[in-house]
Amino acid sequence: MNLKKSLKIPVLAGALFIGGLMMAGCGGVSEAQMAQLDALKQEVKSLQDEANTLKDDRAKLEAQISDINRKLAECNKQKEETKANLEKMMMTPSK
Repeated sequence: MNLKKSLKIPVLAGALFIGGLMMAGCGGVSEAQMAQLDALKQEVKSLQDEANTLKDDRAKLEAQISDINRKLAECNKQKEETKANLEKMMMTPSK
């Protein structure tokens, strides 16, 4: 699925490029062709905006994961320190 989404923009850009070359080679461009070209340009822009939004969302999620991993490491460190202190207390005879 990701491969399909990641190929949409280059395929549409290629279609626009080829369409532009074909129109340049022809004598004239019909209104229908221009409308189709404009629609393709809008779709490419929409997909690029969506890709940028998804990249921003991914960066936010990665930052959250990093923060959670940092907190988890700190908890594990405190757990090990507590465990070591508890073991020391258990080995020390009571008076």
